[in-house]
Amino acid sequence: MTTPSHSPSPSPNRSWFQQEWRGLLLAIGFFTRIPVPALPDFHEQELNTAAKYFPLVGIIVGAFAAIVYSLANAVLPQDIAVLLSMVATIWLTGAFHEDGLTDAIDGLGGGWEKEQVLQIMQDSRIGSYGVVGIVLVLSLKFAALNHFPPLLVPVLLIAGHSLSRLCSVMVMATQRYVKFSGKSKPLATSMPLTHLAVAALLGLLPLLWLPSSWYWGIVPVAAVWMWFSLVLKKRIGGYTGDCLGAMQQFTEVSFYLGVLACAAT
Repeated sequence: MTTPSHSPSPSPNRSWFQQEWRGLLLAIGFFTRIPVPALPDFHEQELNTAAKYFPLVGIIVGAFAAIVYSLANAVLPQDIAVLLSMVATIWLTGAFHEDGLTDAIDGLGGGWEKEQVLQIMQDSRIGSYGVVGIVLVLSLKFAALNHFPPLLVPVLLIAGHSLSRLCSVMVMATQRYVKFSGKSKPLATSMPLTHLAVAALLGLLPLLWLPSSWYWGIVPVAAVWMWFSLVLKKRIGGYTGDCLGAMQQFTEVSFYLGVLACAAT
């Protein structure tokens, strides 16, 4: 992932297009291994501009997974093709969201007080809660995708990755950023309504490729989003970067399961 050089203050001389282009590159470089040009004079406020492009990063990641799946499925059984598509997304993102999921589950599962939860999340070691959580989520994702007709899996991958990242953006828009005392990572902490509208458009756009009867598959996504948002509000009073990764993973697998339930009826 690209690490831009920091600047103590924003540059006031950039045009709107330059700011948006930097925001897009920052989002891609922050969440994937895709090489992007160096971003001189970076300041953390630019992450607020980049945040609205997170669902677009999801489209890119999902498209990469769809390509890998389609190529593998042409010569290999579907279950192996699905597994390879999952490996592809983990490689492309550097397991960024999966790491957040394990840290968040460890913290929420093993901590009692807010500071204890945040301290466990900061620990780079993975605990039993995290191991069980990531195994279950990845297993459910694999099993669900393996039950769809092969021609629909690529579309579902793109839609699942974009929608789930929109869910993370919605957490940023509705809750405050919290951090463990004395230690934090650069993270977007502001989400204006205009940015949220752009993120919503990008996050929902791939759903247009799905049969309209499958739109009910969004219901479990909304339910999981509300449940986990309430958990975060109650336990730590907001969100961390790890919590956003966990939300992305939870809602992605919820989307596949919800659509699968619609397809089965």
